[in-house]
Amino acid sequence: MSSANLGRGLDHDLVCIDLETTGGHPSRNRIIEIGLIEIDRDGTERVWSTLVNPGVRIPSQIESFTGISNEMVANAPDFADVHRELLDRLSGRLFVAHNARFDYGFVRAELLRLGKRFVAPVLCTVKLSRRINPEYPRHNLDSVMARHGLACDARHRALGDAMVLRDLLAIWRRDVDPTHLVSLIDGLLTETSLPPQLGPDLADELPEAPGVYRFYGADDALLYVGKSKNIRKRVLEHFAAEHRAAKEAQLARQVHRVTWTETAGELGALLTEARAVKETKPLTNRRLRSNQSVTLAFVHTDSGIDRLEVTEVSALDSKSDSDFFGLYKDAKAALRAADEICRAHRLCPKSLGLEAGRGHSEAGASCFAHQLGRCKGACVGKEAPGLHNARARLAFSGTRLASWPFRGRVVVVETDWRGCADLHVLEHWRYLGTVRDEQEALGLDAEDLHFDPDIYRILRRFFDAPGSARIVELS
Repeated sequence: MSSANLGRGLDHDLVCIDLETTGGHPSRNRIIEIGLIEIDRDGTERVWSTLVNPGVRIPSQIESFTGISNEMVANAPDFADVHRELLDRLSGRLFVAHNARFDYGFVRAELLRLGKRFVAPVLCTVKLSRRINPEYPRHNLDSVMARHGLACDARHRALGDAMVLRDLLAIWRRDVDPTHLVSLIDGLLTETSLPPQLGPDLADELPEAPGVYRFYGADDALLYVGKSKNIRKRVLEHFAAEHRAAKEAQLARQVHRVTWTETAGELGALLTEARAVKETKPLTNRRLRSNQSVTLAFVHTDSGIDRLEVTEVSALDSKSDSDFFGLYKDAKAALRAADEICRAHRLCPKSLGLEAGRGHSEAGASCFAHQLGRCKGACVGKEAPGLHNARARLAFSGTRLASWPFRGRVVVVETDWRGCADLHVLEHWRYLGTVRDEQEALGLDAEDLHFDPDIYRILRRFFDAPGSARIVELS
């Protein structure tokens, strides 16, 4: 059964399924429990569940989250031992799960390790809940359970959560207008159109998770790097005709391969994208490609007047960020911005070095702005150098690069919906990398990392609104 010939809402043989895993990434984590309920069209149900030995240790946060310990799975069958029965129970059925691409992605990944290909139509109850009750902001399983008065004695265990999905479908069948329910479900099951060169499996493989994706051309040249809160949604939008501008349509025709890296949250996606674009220089990325930005710095002269100088941001060392003003793509843009601030605050462009000439108390050396009454006369000694310096620094203060708000190195802990964490290591506006524990974070070297204006902007926005991420200062 393919999504191309599906219709009639829930009038199918289906399976409500939930998995517990060692982490959030199908490519590097493994299944530790499977729970499912087969539901035939006539309402007949069959329940099946099993623990699975993942072949690796279960992280402590996953033990706490699920209640499944390493001791519990030590004598459980491995996935190879249960995959045939799992396939028999999934075969020919609509695959129903909450955040379905997670569970579907893990099943596909585990089967691919055994050399087996699995494809099924997928119905995500998170998406269906959003369409049935768009007035509610939250659609995680706990929120949906509370909204519909559902209880679960084994929450975060595979079979317990699968039973919640069965009960949820029964409530929707009962309470939602049948015609409306059929329309919503059939809309979710509509097959996504992809270019023929990409193959039919891509839509099934893409995760509904934050991260970075990469497009490659026919010669495997890297064409584009992008990021999204939902990799699958964003990648498919590239190939949906109604979303495409001319440039995006051209890019879609050139793509022959897609890869991706999942992250625990949006900050990880932003940091990974910014670094990847600079390191790999994709052909069609323009933004984020260059580190060659400039900033403005005040330099105190022997005459007592502070002048502005354009400085490459690569010259900023890790301790002096707050002595610089503004980030600009080139010297021309920096001087244009400085001139606008100068005009707005009646500063002396000659004294600041924006106009030719020495510009201090020399007879006849007034700047053109002073001749028009737009300068208070620092150039001819009418305004004291100290006063002009103070006014200039105050005028430019809104563009000052922020001081690093911590004593030293920090990690930002982003946690995905299953409790799996990425630790982003930061020091003086520099992104050192993403690790799994604090010991690794202490060992990362920042010696060769230059100031990156794009990383600076990302972190400034993040620290203004860190959301649920946790910030830990390292000694």
